[in-house]
Amino acid sequence: MGHCFSHDSIKTNEEQGLPKADAEKLKGVKIIFVVGGPGSGKGTQCEKIVEKYGFTHLSSGDLLREEVRSGSERGKTLSEIMEKGELVPLDTVLDMLKEAILAKAETSKGFLIDGYPREVAQGEAFEKKIGSPTLLLYIDAGSETMVERLLKRGETSGRVDDNEETIKSRLKTYYSATEPVIKFYEGRGIVRRINAEGSVESVFEEVCTHLDALN
Repeated sequence: MGHCFSHDSIKTNEEQGLPKADAEKLKGVKIIFVVGGPGSGKGTQCEKIVEKYGFTHLSSGDLLREEVRSGSERGKTLSEIMEKGELVPLDTVLDMLKEAILAKAETSKGFLIDGYPREVAQGEAFEKKIGSPTLLLYIDAGSETMVERLLKRGETSGRVDDNEETIKSRLKTYYSATEPVIKFYEGRGIVRRINAEGSVESVFEEVCTHLDALN
């Protein structure tokens, strides 16, 4: 049996579960988790960060949609899973995030992982497979503000999930999932809570103070 490794020997050969070449590529790469509820303005802030800092914006939802559109074998499998209304396996999501990060690790200033992790176990799995986050930006708007913004968006978007009842239940789900994640990373001292009640500009100023402090 040529391949008999104890867990210890694997750990010394591979950093954080990554092959050595990948671990080298990711050394010192800034990885920023961006967490914020529907209507918090998270997407807008991500766009502004990309523009100013040259970070790469990765959203697991976008990656999945692109893969399905590409018509690859993996895309076909994902399409079938999603059509049944089932959840895409976490491992697949992480593989896609890892591939996207590795593809740009040497040219990007850093990575914004948008809307991730949604639960502590996802964060832990990300760290085993990819690496530890440098920061977690928590774009935190009060629930009343988010309801208001989403209702406003609903007037023009025609999105069926932008009505008050649905919005309130989405927010409830969001808070119950997010609180443990924030607590977990607060324990590490990497959470930066951004008050997202103000204007886009004032919120972005606050984001910049935290990102500038990384250099």
